[in-house]
Amino acid sequence: MHPALANHLGHAAKQPKNIRDRLFDFTGIRISQMDNAGIDVQILSHQSPGSQRLPDEVALEACKNVNNALAKVIKENSSRFLGFSMLPTNLPIAAADELKRSVEELGLKGAMIHGLSAGRMVDEKFFWPVFSQAEKLNVPIYLHPALPDKAVTAKYYSPYDESHPMLTRAAWGFGVEAGTQAIRMILSGIFDKHPNLKIILGHLGEALPFWLPRIQESLSRGNGQKINFEQIFKSNFWITTSGFFSDTALELCLKVLDRDRILFAVDWPYASNQSGVNWLKNSQIDNEIKAAIFFENAKKLLRI
Repeated sequence: MHPALANHLGHAAKQPKNIRDRLFDFTGIRISQMDNAGIDVQILSHQSPGSQRLPDEVALEACKNVNNALAKVIKENSSRFLGFSMLPTNLPIAAADELKRSVEELGLKGAMIHGLSAGRMVDEKFFWPVFSQAEKLNVPIYLHPALPDKAVTAKYYSPYDESHPMLTRAAWGFGVEAGTQAIRMILSGIFDKHPNLKIILGHLGEALPFWLPRIQESLSRGNGQKINFEQIFKSNFWITTSGFFSDTALELCLKVLDRDRILFAVDWPYASNQSGVNWLKNSQIDNEIKAAIFFENAKKLLRI
C-alpha cells in the first residue's frame, strides 16, 4: 500500500497493525523477509481494493501518483523489485493511456485489477480498451479478487459473513468472485477480438483448473452458443500459487495446464515468504518444473 492511493480508500484501507506495517514498508521488513526466504526479486502490486472503488474524479490522479511512487521504489531498488500498475478502469480510455505510460515510461510489467469496477463486471465491452492496450503492449493483466458485491454478500453469505468473516474473503468469496470474472471474460468473446491477451489469476486459478473439464462439457450441451472454453483458458491464462501452498492442488494444475502457465507467488504479508518457498522446494515435482514455476515462467511472461 502507498498513501498516494490508500489515503483515498478510507475504511477499505484499514488493516491490523502488523499487516499495515508490512504493506507500507518497502525496504525494511520486506527485503529482510525476502532475504530470509531466498527471494531475489518481487513483483509489487497495490493491496486490494485498489482503484476499482474510487470515484472518477480522483481515480486517474490517484493511479498516476501511486504508479509514479512504485516506479520510484523500483528505481531505488532495481535489483529487488518490479511492479504492476494500478489503473482507473472505470475511465477505460484514460486507463489504457495510463497502462501505456506505466509500461513504456515507468517500466512496469503489466497491471492488476481488483474485483468489480464501480460495481461493473470487467468483461463488459466498456472496459475492452484496457485489454486492447494490454495486448498491444504484450503485458498481462492480473485479475485479483476483492470483496463480493454487497447484494451478493447479503443474499449468499449472510449471516455467516459476520460469524465467519473469512467466508467472503480468502475462504470462499474471493475465489468465486475472481473466478466468475474470468469465466465472464471468456464467454464475452474478448479473446476472439484480442487472441493474444494475457490474463493472470492468483490462488492456483481460483478453482477453474479443477472445474475446467465440467465447464467445457456443460457449455457444449444443448443449443447455446458454442465456445471452446477450455482451449481459451489454457491459451490465454496464467495462474499463480499465491497463498495456496497445496501439493494436491499444484499437481492437479500441472495435469491440466502446461507447466509454463504456473507462476510462484506468496500473497505476502498474509502468507509467509518462507512457508511459500519451503513448500515448493520440498514438493515432489521435478526440479526442472520447480525452476520453471519459481522464476523461469515469470521471466518469460514478463519479459524480464
